[in-house]
Amino acid sequence: MSKFIGYRCSVCETEYGTDEVTYTCPKDGGNLDVILDYEAIKKLSVDDLILKDEPSLWRYLPLLPVPDPGGKATTLRAAGWTPVFSPAPLAEKLGLRHLYIKDESGNPTASFKDRASAVLMARAREIDAEIVVTASTGNAGAALAGMAAAVGHKAVIFAPKTAPPAKIAQLQIFGAKVLLVDGNYDAAFDLSVQASQEFGWYCRNTGYNPFTAEGKKTAAFEIWEQVIRDQILDIRDSIPNIQYPLSIFVSVGDGNIISGIHKGFKDLLELGLIESMPRIFGVQSTESSAIANAFNAGTEEIKPVSATTRADSISVDMPRDGLRALRAATQTGGAYITVPDDEIIAAIAELGKVGIFAEPAGATSYAGLVKAVNDGLIGPDDPVVVMNTGSGLKDVKAAMQAAGEAPIIEPTLEAVRRLL
Repeated sequence: MSKFIGYRCSVCETEYGTDEVTYTCPKDGGNLDVILDYEAIKKLSVDDLILKDEPSLWRYLPLLPVPDPGGKATTLRAAGWTPVFSPAPLAEKLGLRHLYIKDESGNPTASFKDRASAVLMARAREIDAEIVVTASTGNAGAALAGMAAAVGHKAVIFAPKTAPPAKIAQLQIFGAKVLLVDGNYDAAFDLSVQASQEFGWYCRNTGYNPFTAEGKKTAAFEIWEQVIRDQILDIRDSIPNIQYPLSIFVSVGDGNIISGIHKGFKDLLELGLIESMPRIFGVQSTESSAIANAFNAGTEEIKPVSATTRADSISVDMPRDGLRALRAATQTGGAYITVPDDEIIAAIAELGKVGIFAEPAGATSYAGLVKAVNDGLIGPDDPVVVMNTGSGLKDVKAAMQAAGEAPIIEPTLEAVRRLL
């Protein structure tokens, strides 16, 4: 029997069978959580839950609602199991004793979004969906296009015409049908849903298709394995009065990454693999802060904003997974933090100094940690994981803004001496 047994609406909590719905709740449009057969999974040992010879997100296949996608040498099998670094210079600068950065830039298409697309494509193959469509500012589209190309599927991507050229190039290189929309991400999202309904395409959209969060939750499993189990448990006795095993900083746009990570930790808690939930902190640009606004107002009513942030991957007027993203913080003792774009650009340069090349959205989480430390939300003994969600090569223009212009000199040693 499949471990995937149904869906539950995140708003009204109505449950549905696996074949009753596809995307959102028919009653209120709420996003659906995938329900797993936890009682059956609990009968497995930890060694059975982790396929230790699999260096990808598929090492957690027993905790995923899709079948093994098969094959070995495709990008579909290469997503996940990204490294965790302990950058001592940044930890010292912030006064933190236990700082970790999980770097997602090594994924096949260089962003966190590969996790969702890998699981989504496995689901598409399971239900015989011929064409998969998504809206994206670039990363989700590139992830879908790359994973679809790996298994010979067709992909259609709707992207705002303002998306960075490097991201659009990825979409086209992978052979996807790219349609640039004369509007923002929200317009592209709405059009992609309309097209999926009109033409019968399978829609990957984040905060719409329940399986995207199932792919993204695998980052929580990796944090549990790489940091909590292998690091934090060893140092816990030396940390006085520890309440939370970890604090996690995640940049937030549509809200699906943070809600996926939250779902992963809820799975681990349900299975008894962790004793308590980590604190989860969402970080948004001040120029795209719809969820943070709701958090600060103490409400679950999320109102749209006019997003203008330079961090295109988190530039969203109305977050499509906003409620679950908000609860990722409120239900774990975390918070929402906003940072201006100039601090995001500065964070790109700071991460670069320790060998991590982040795009603006990826650096936003680190900028949020800096503010949290300054505001006293994070103390010296608090273990912290910062998520870098994408490579700086995704947005070279922003990287150049962070790094500054390189000097041009005459080809002489004297010119070198003058510069030094």
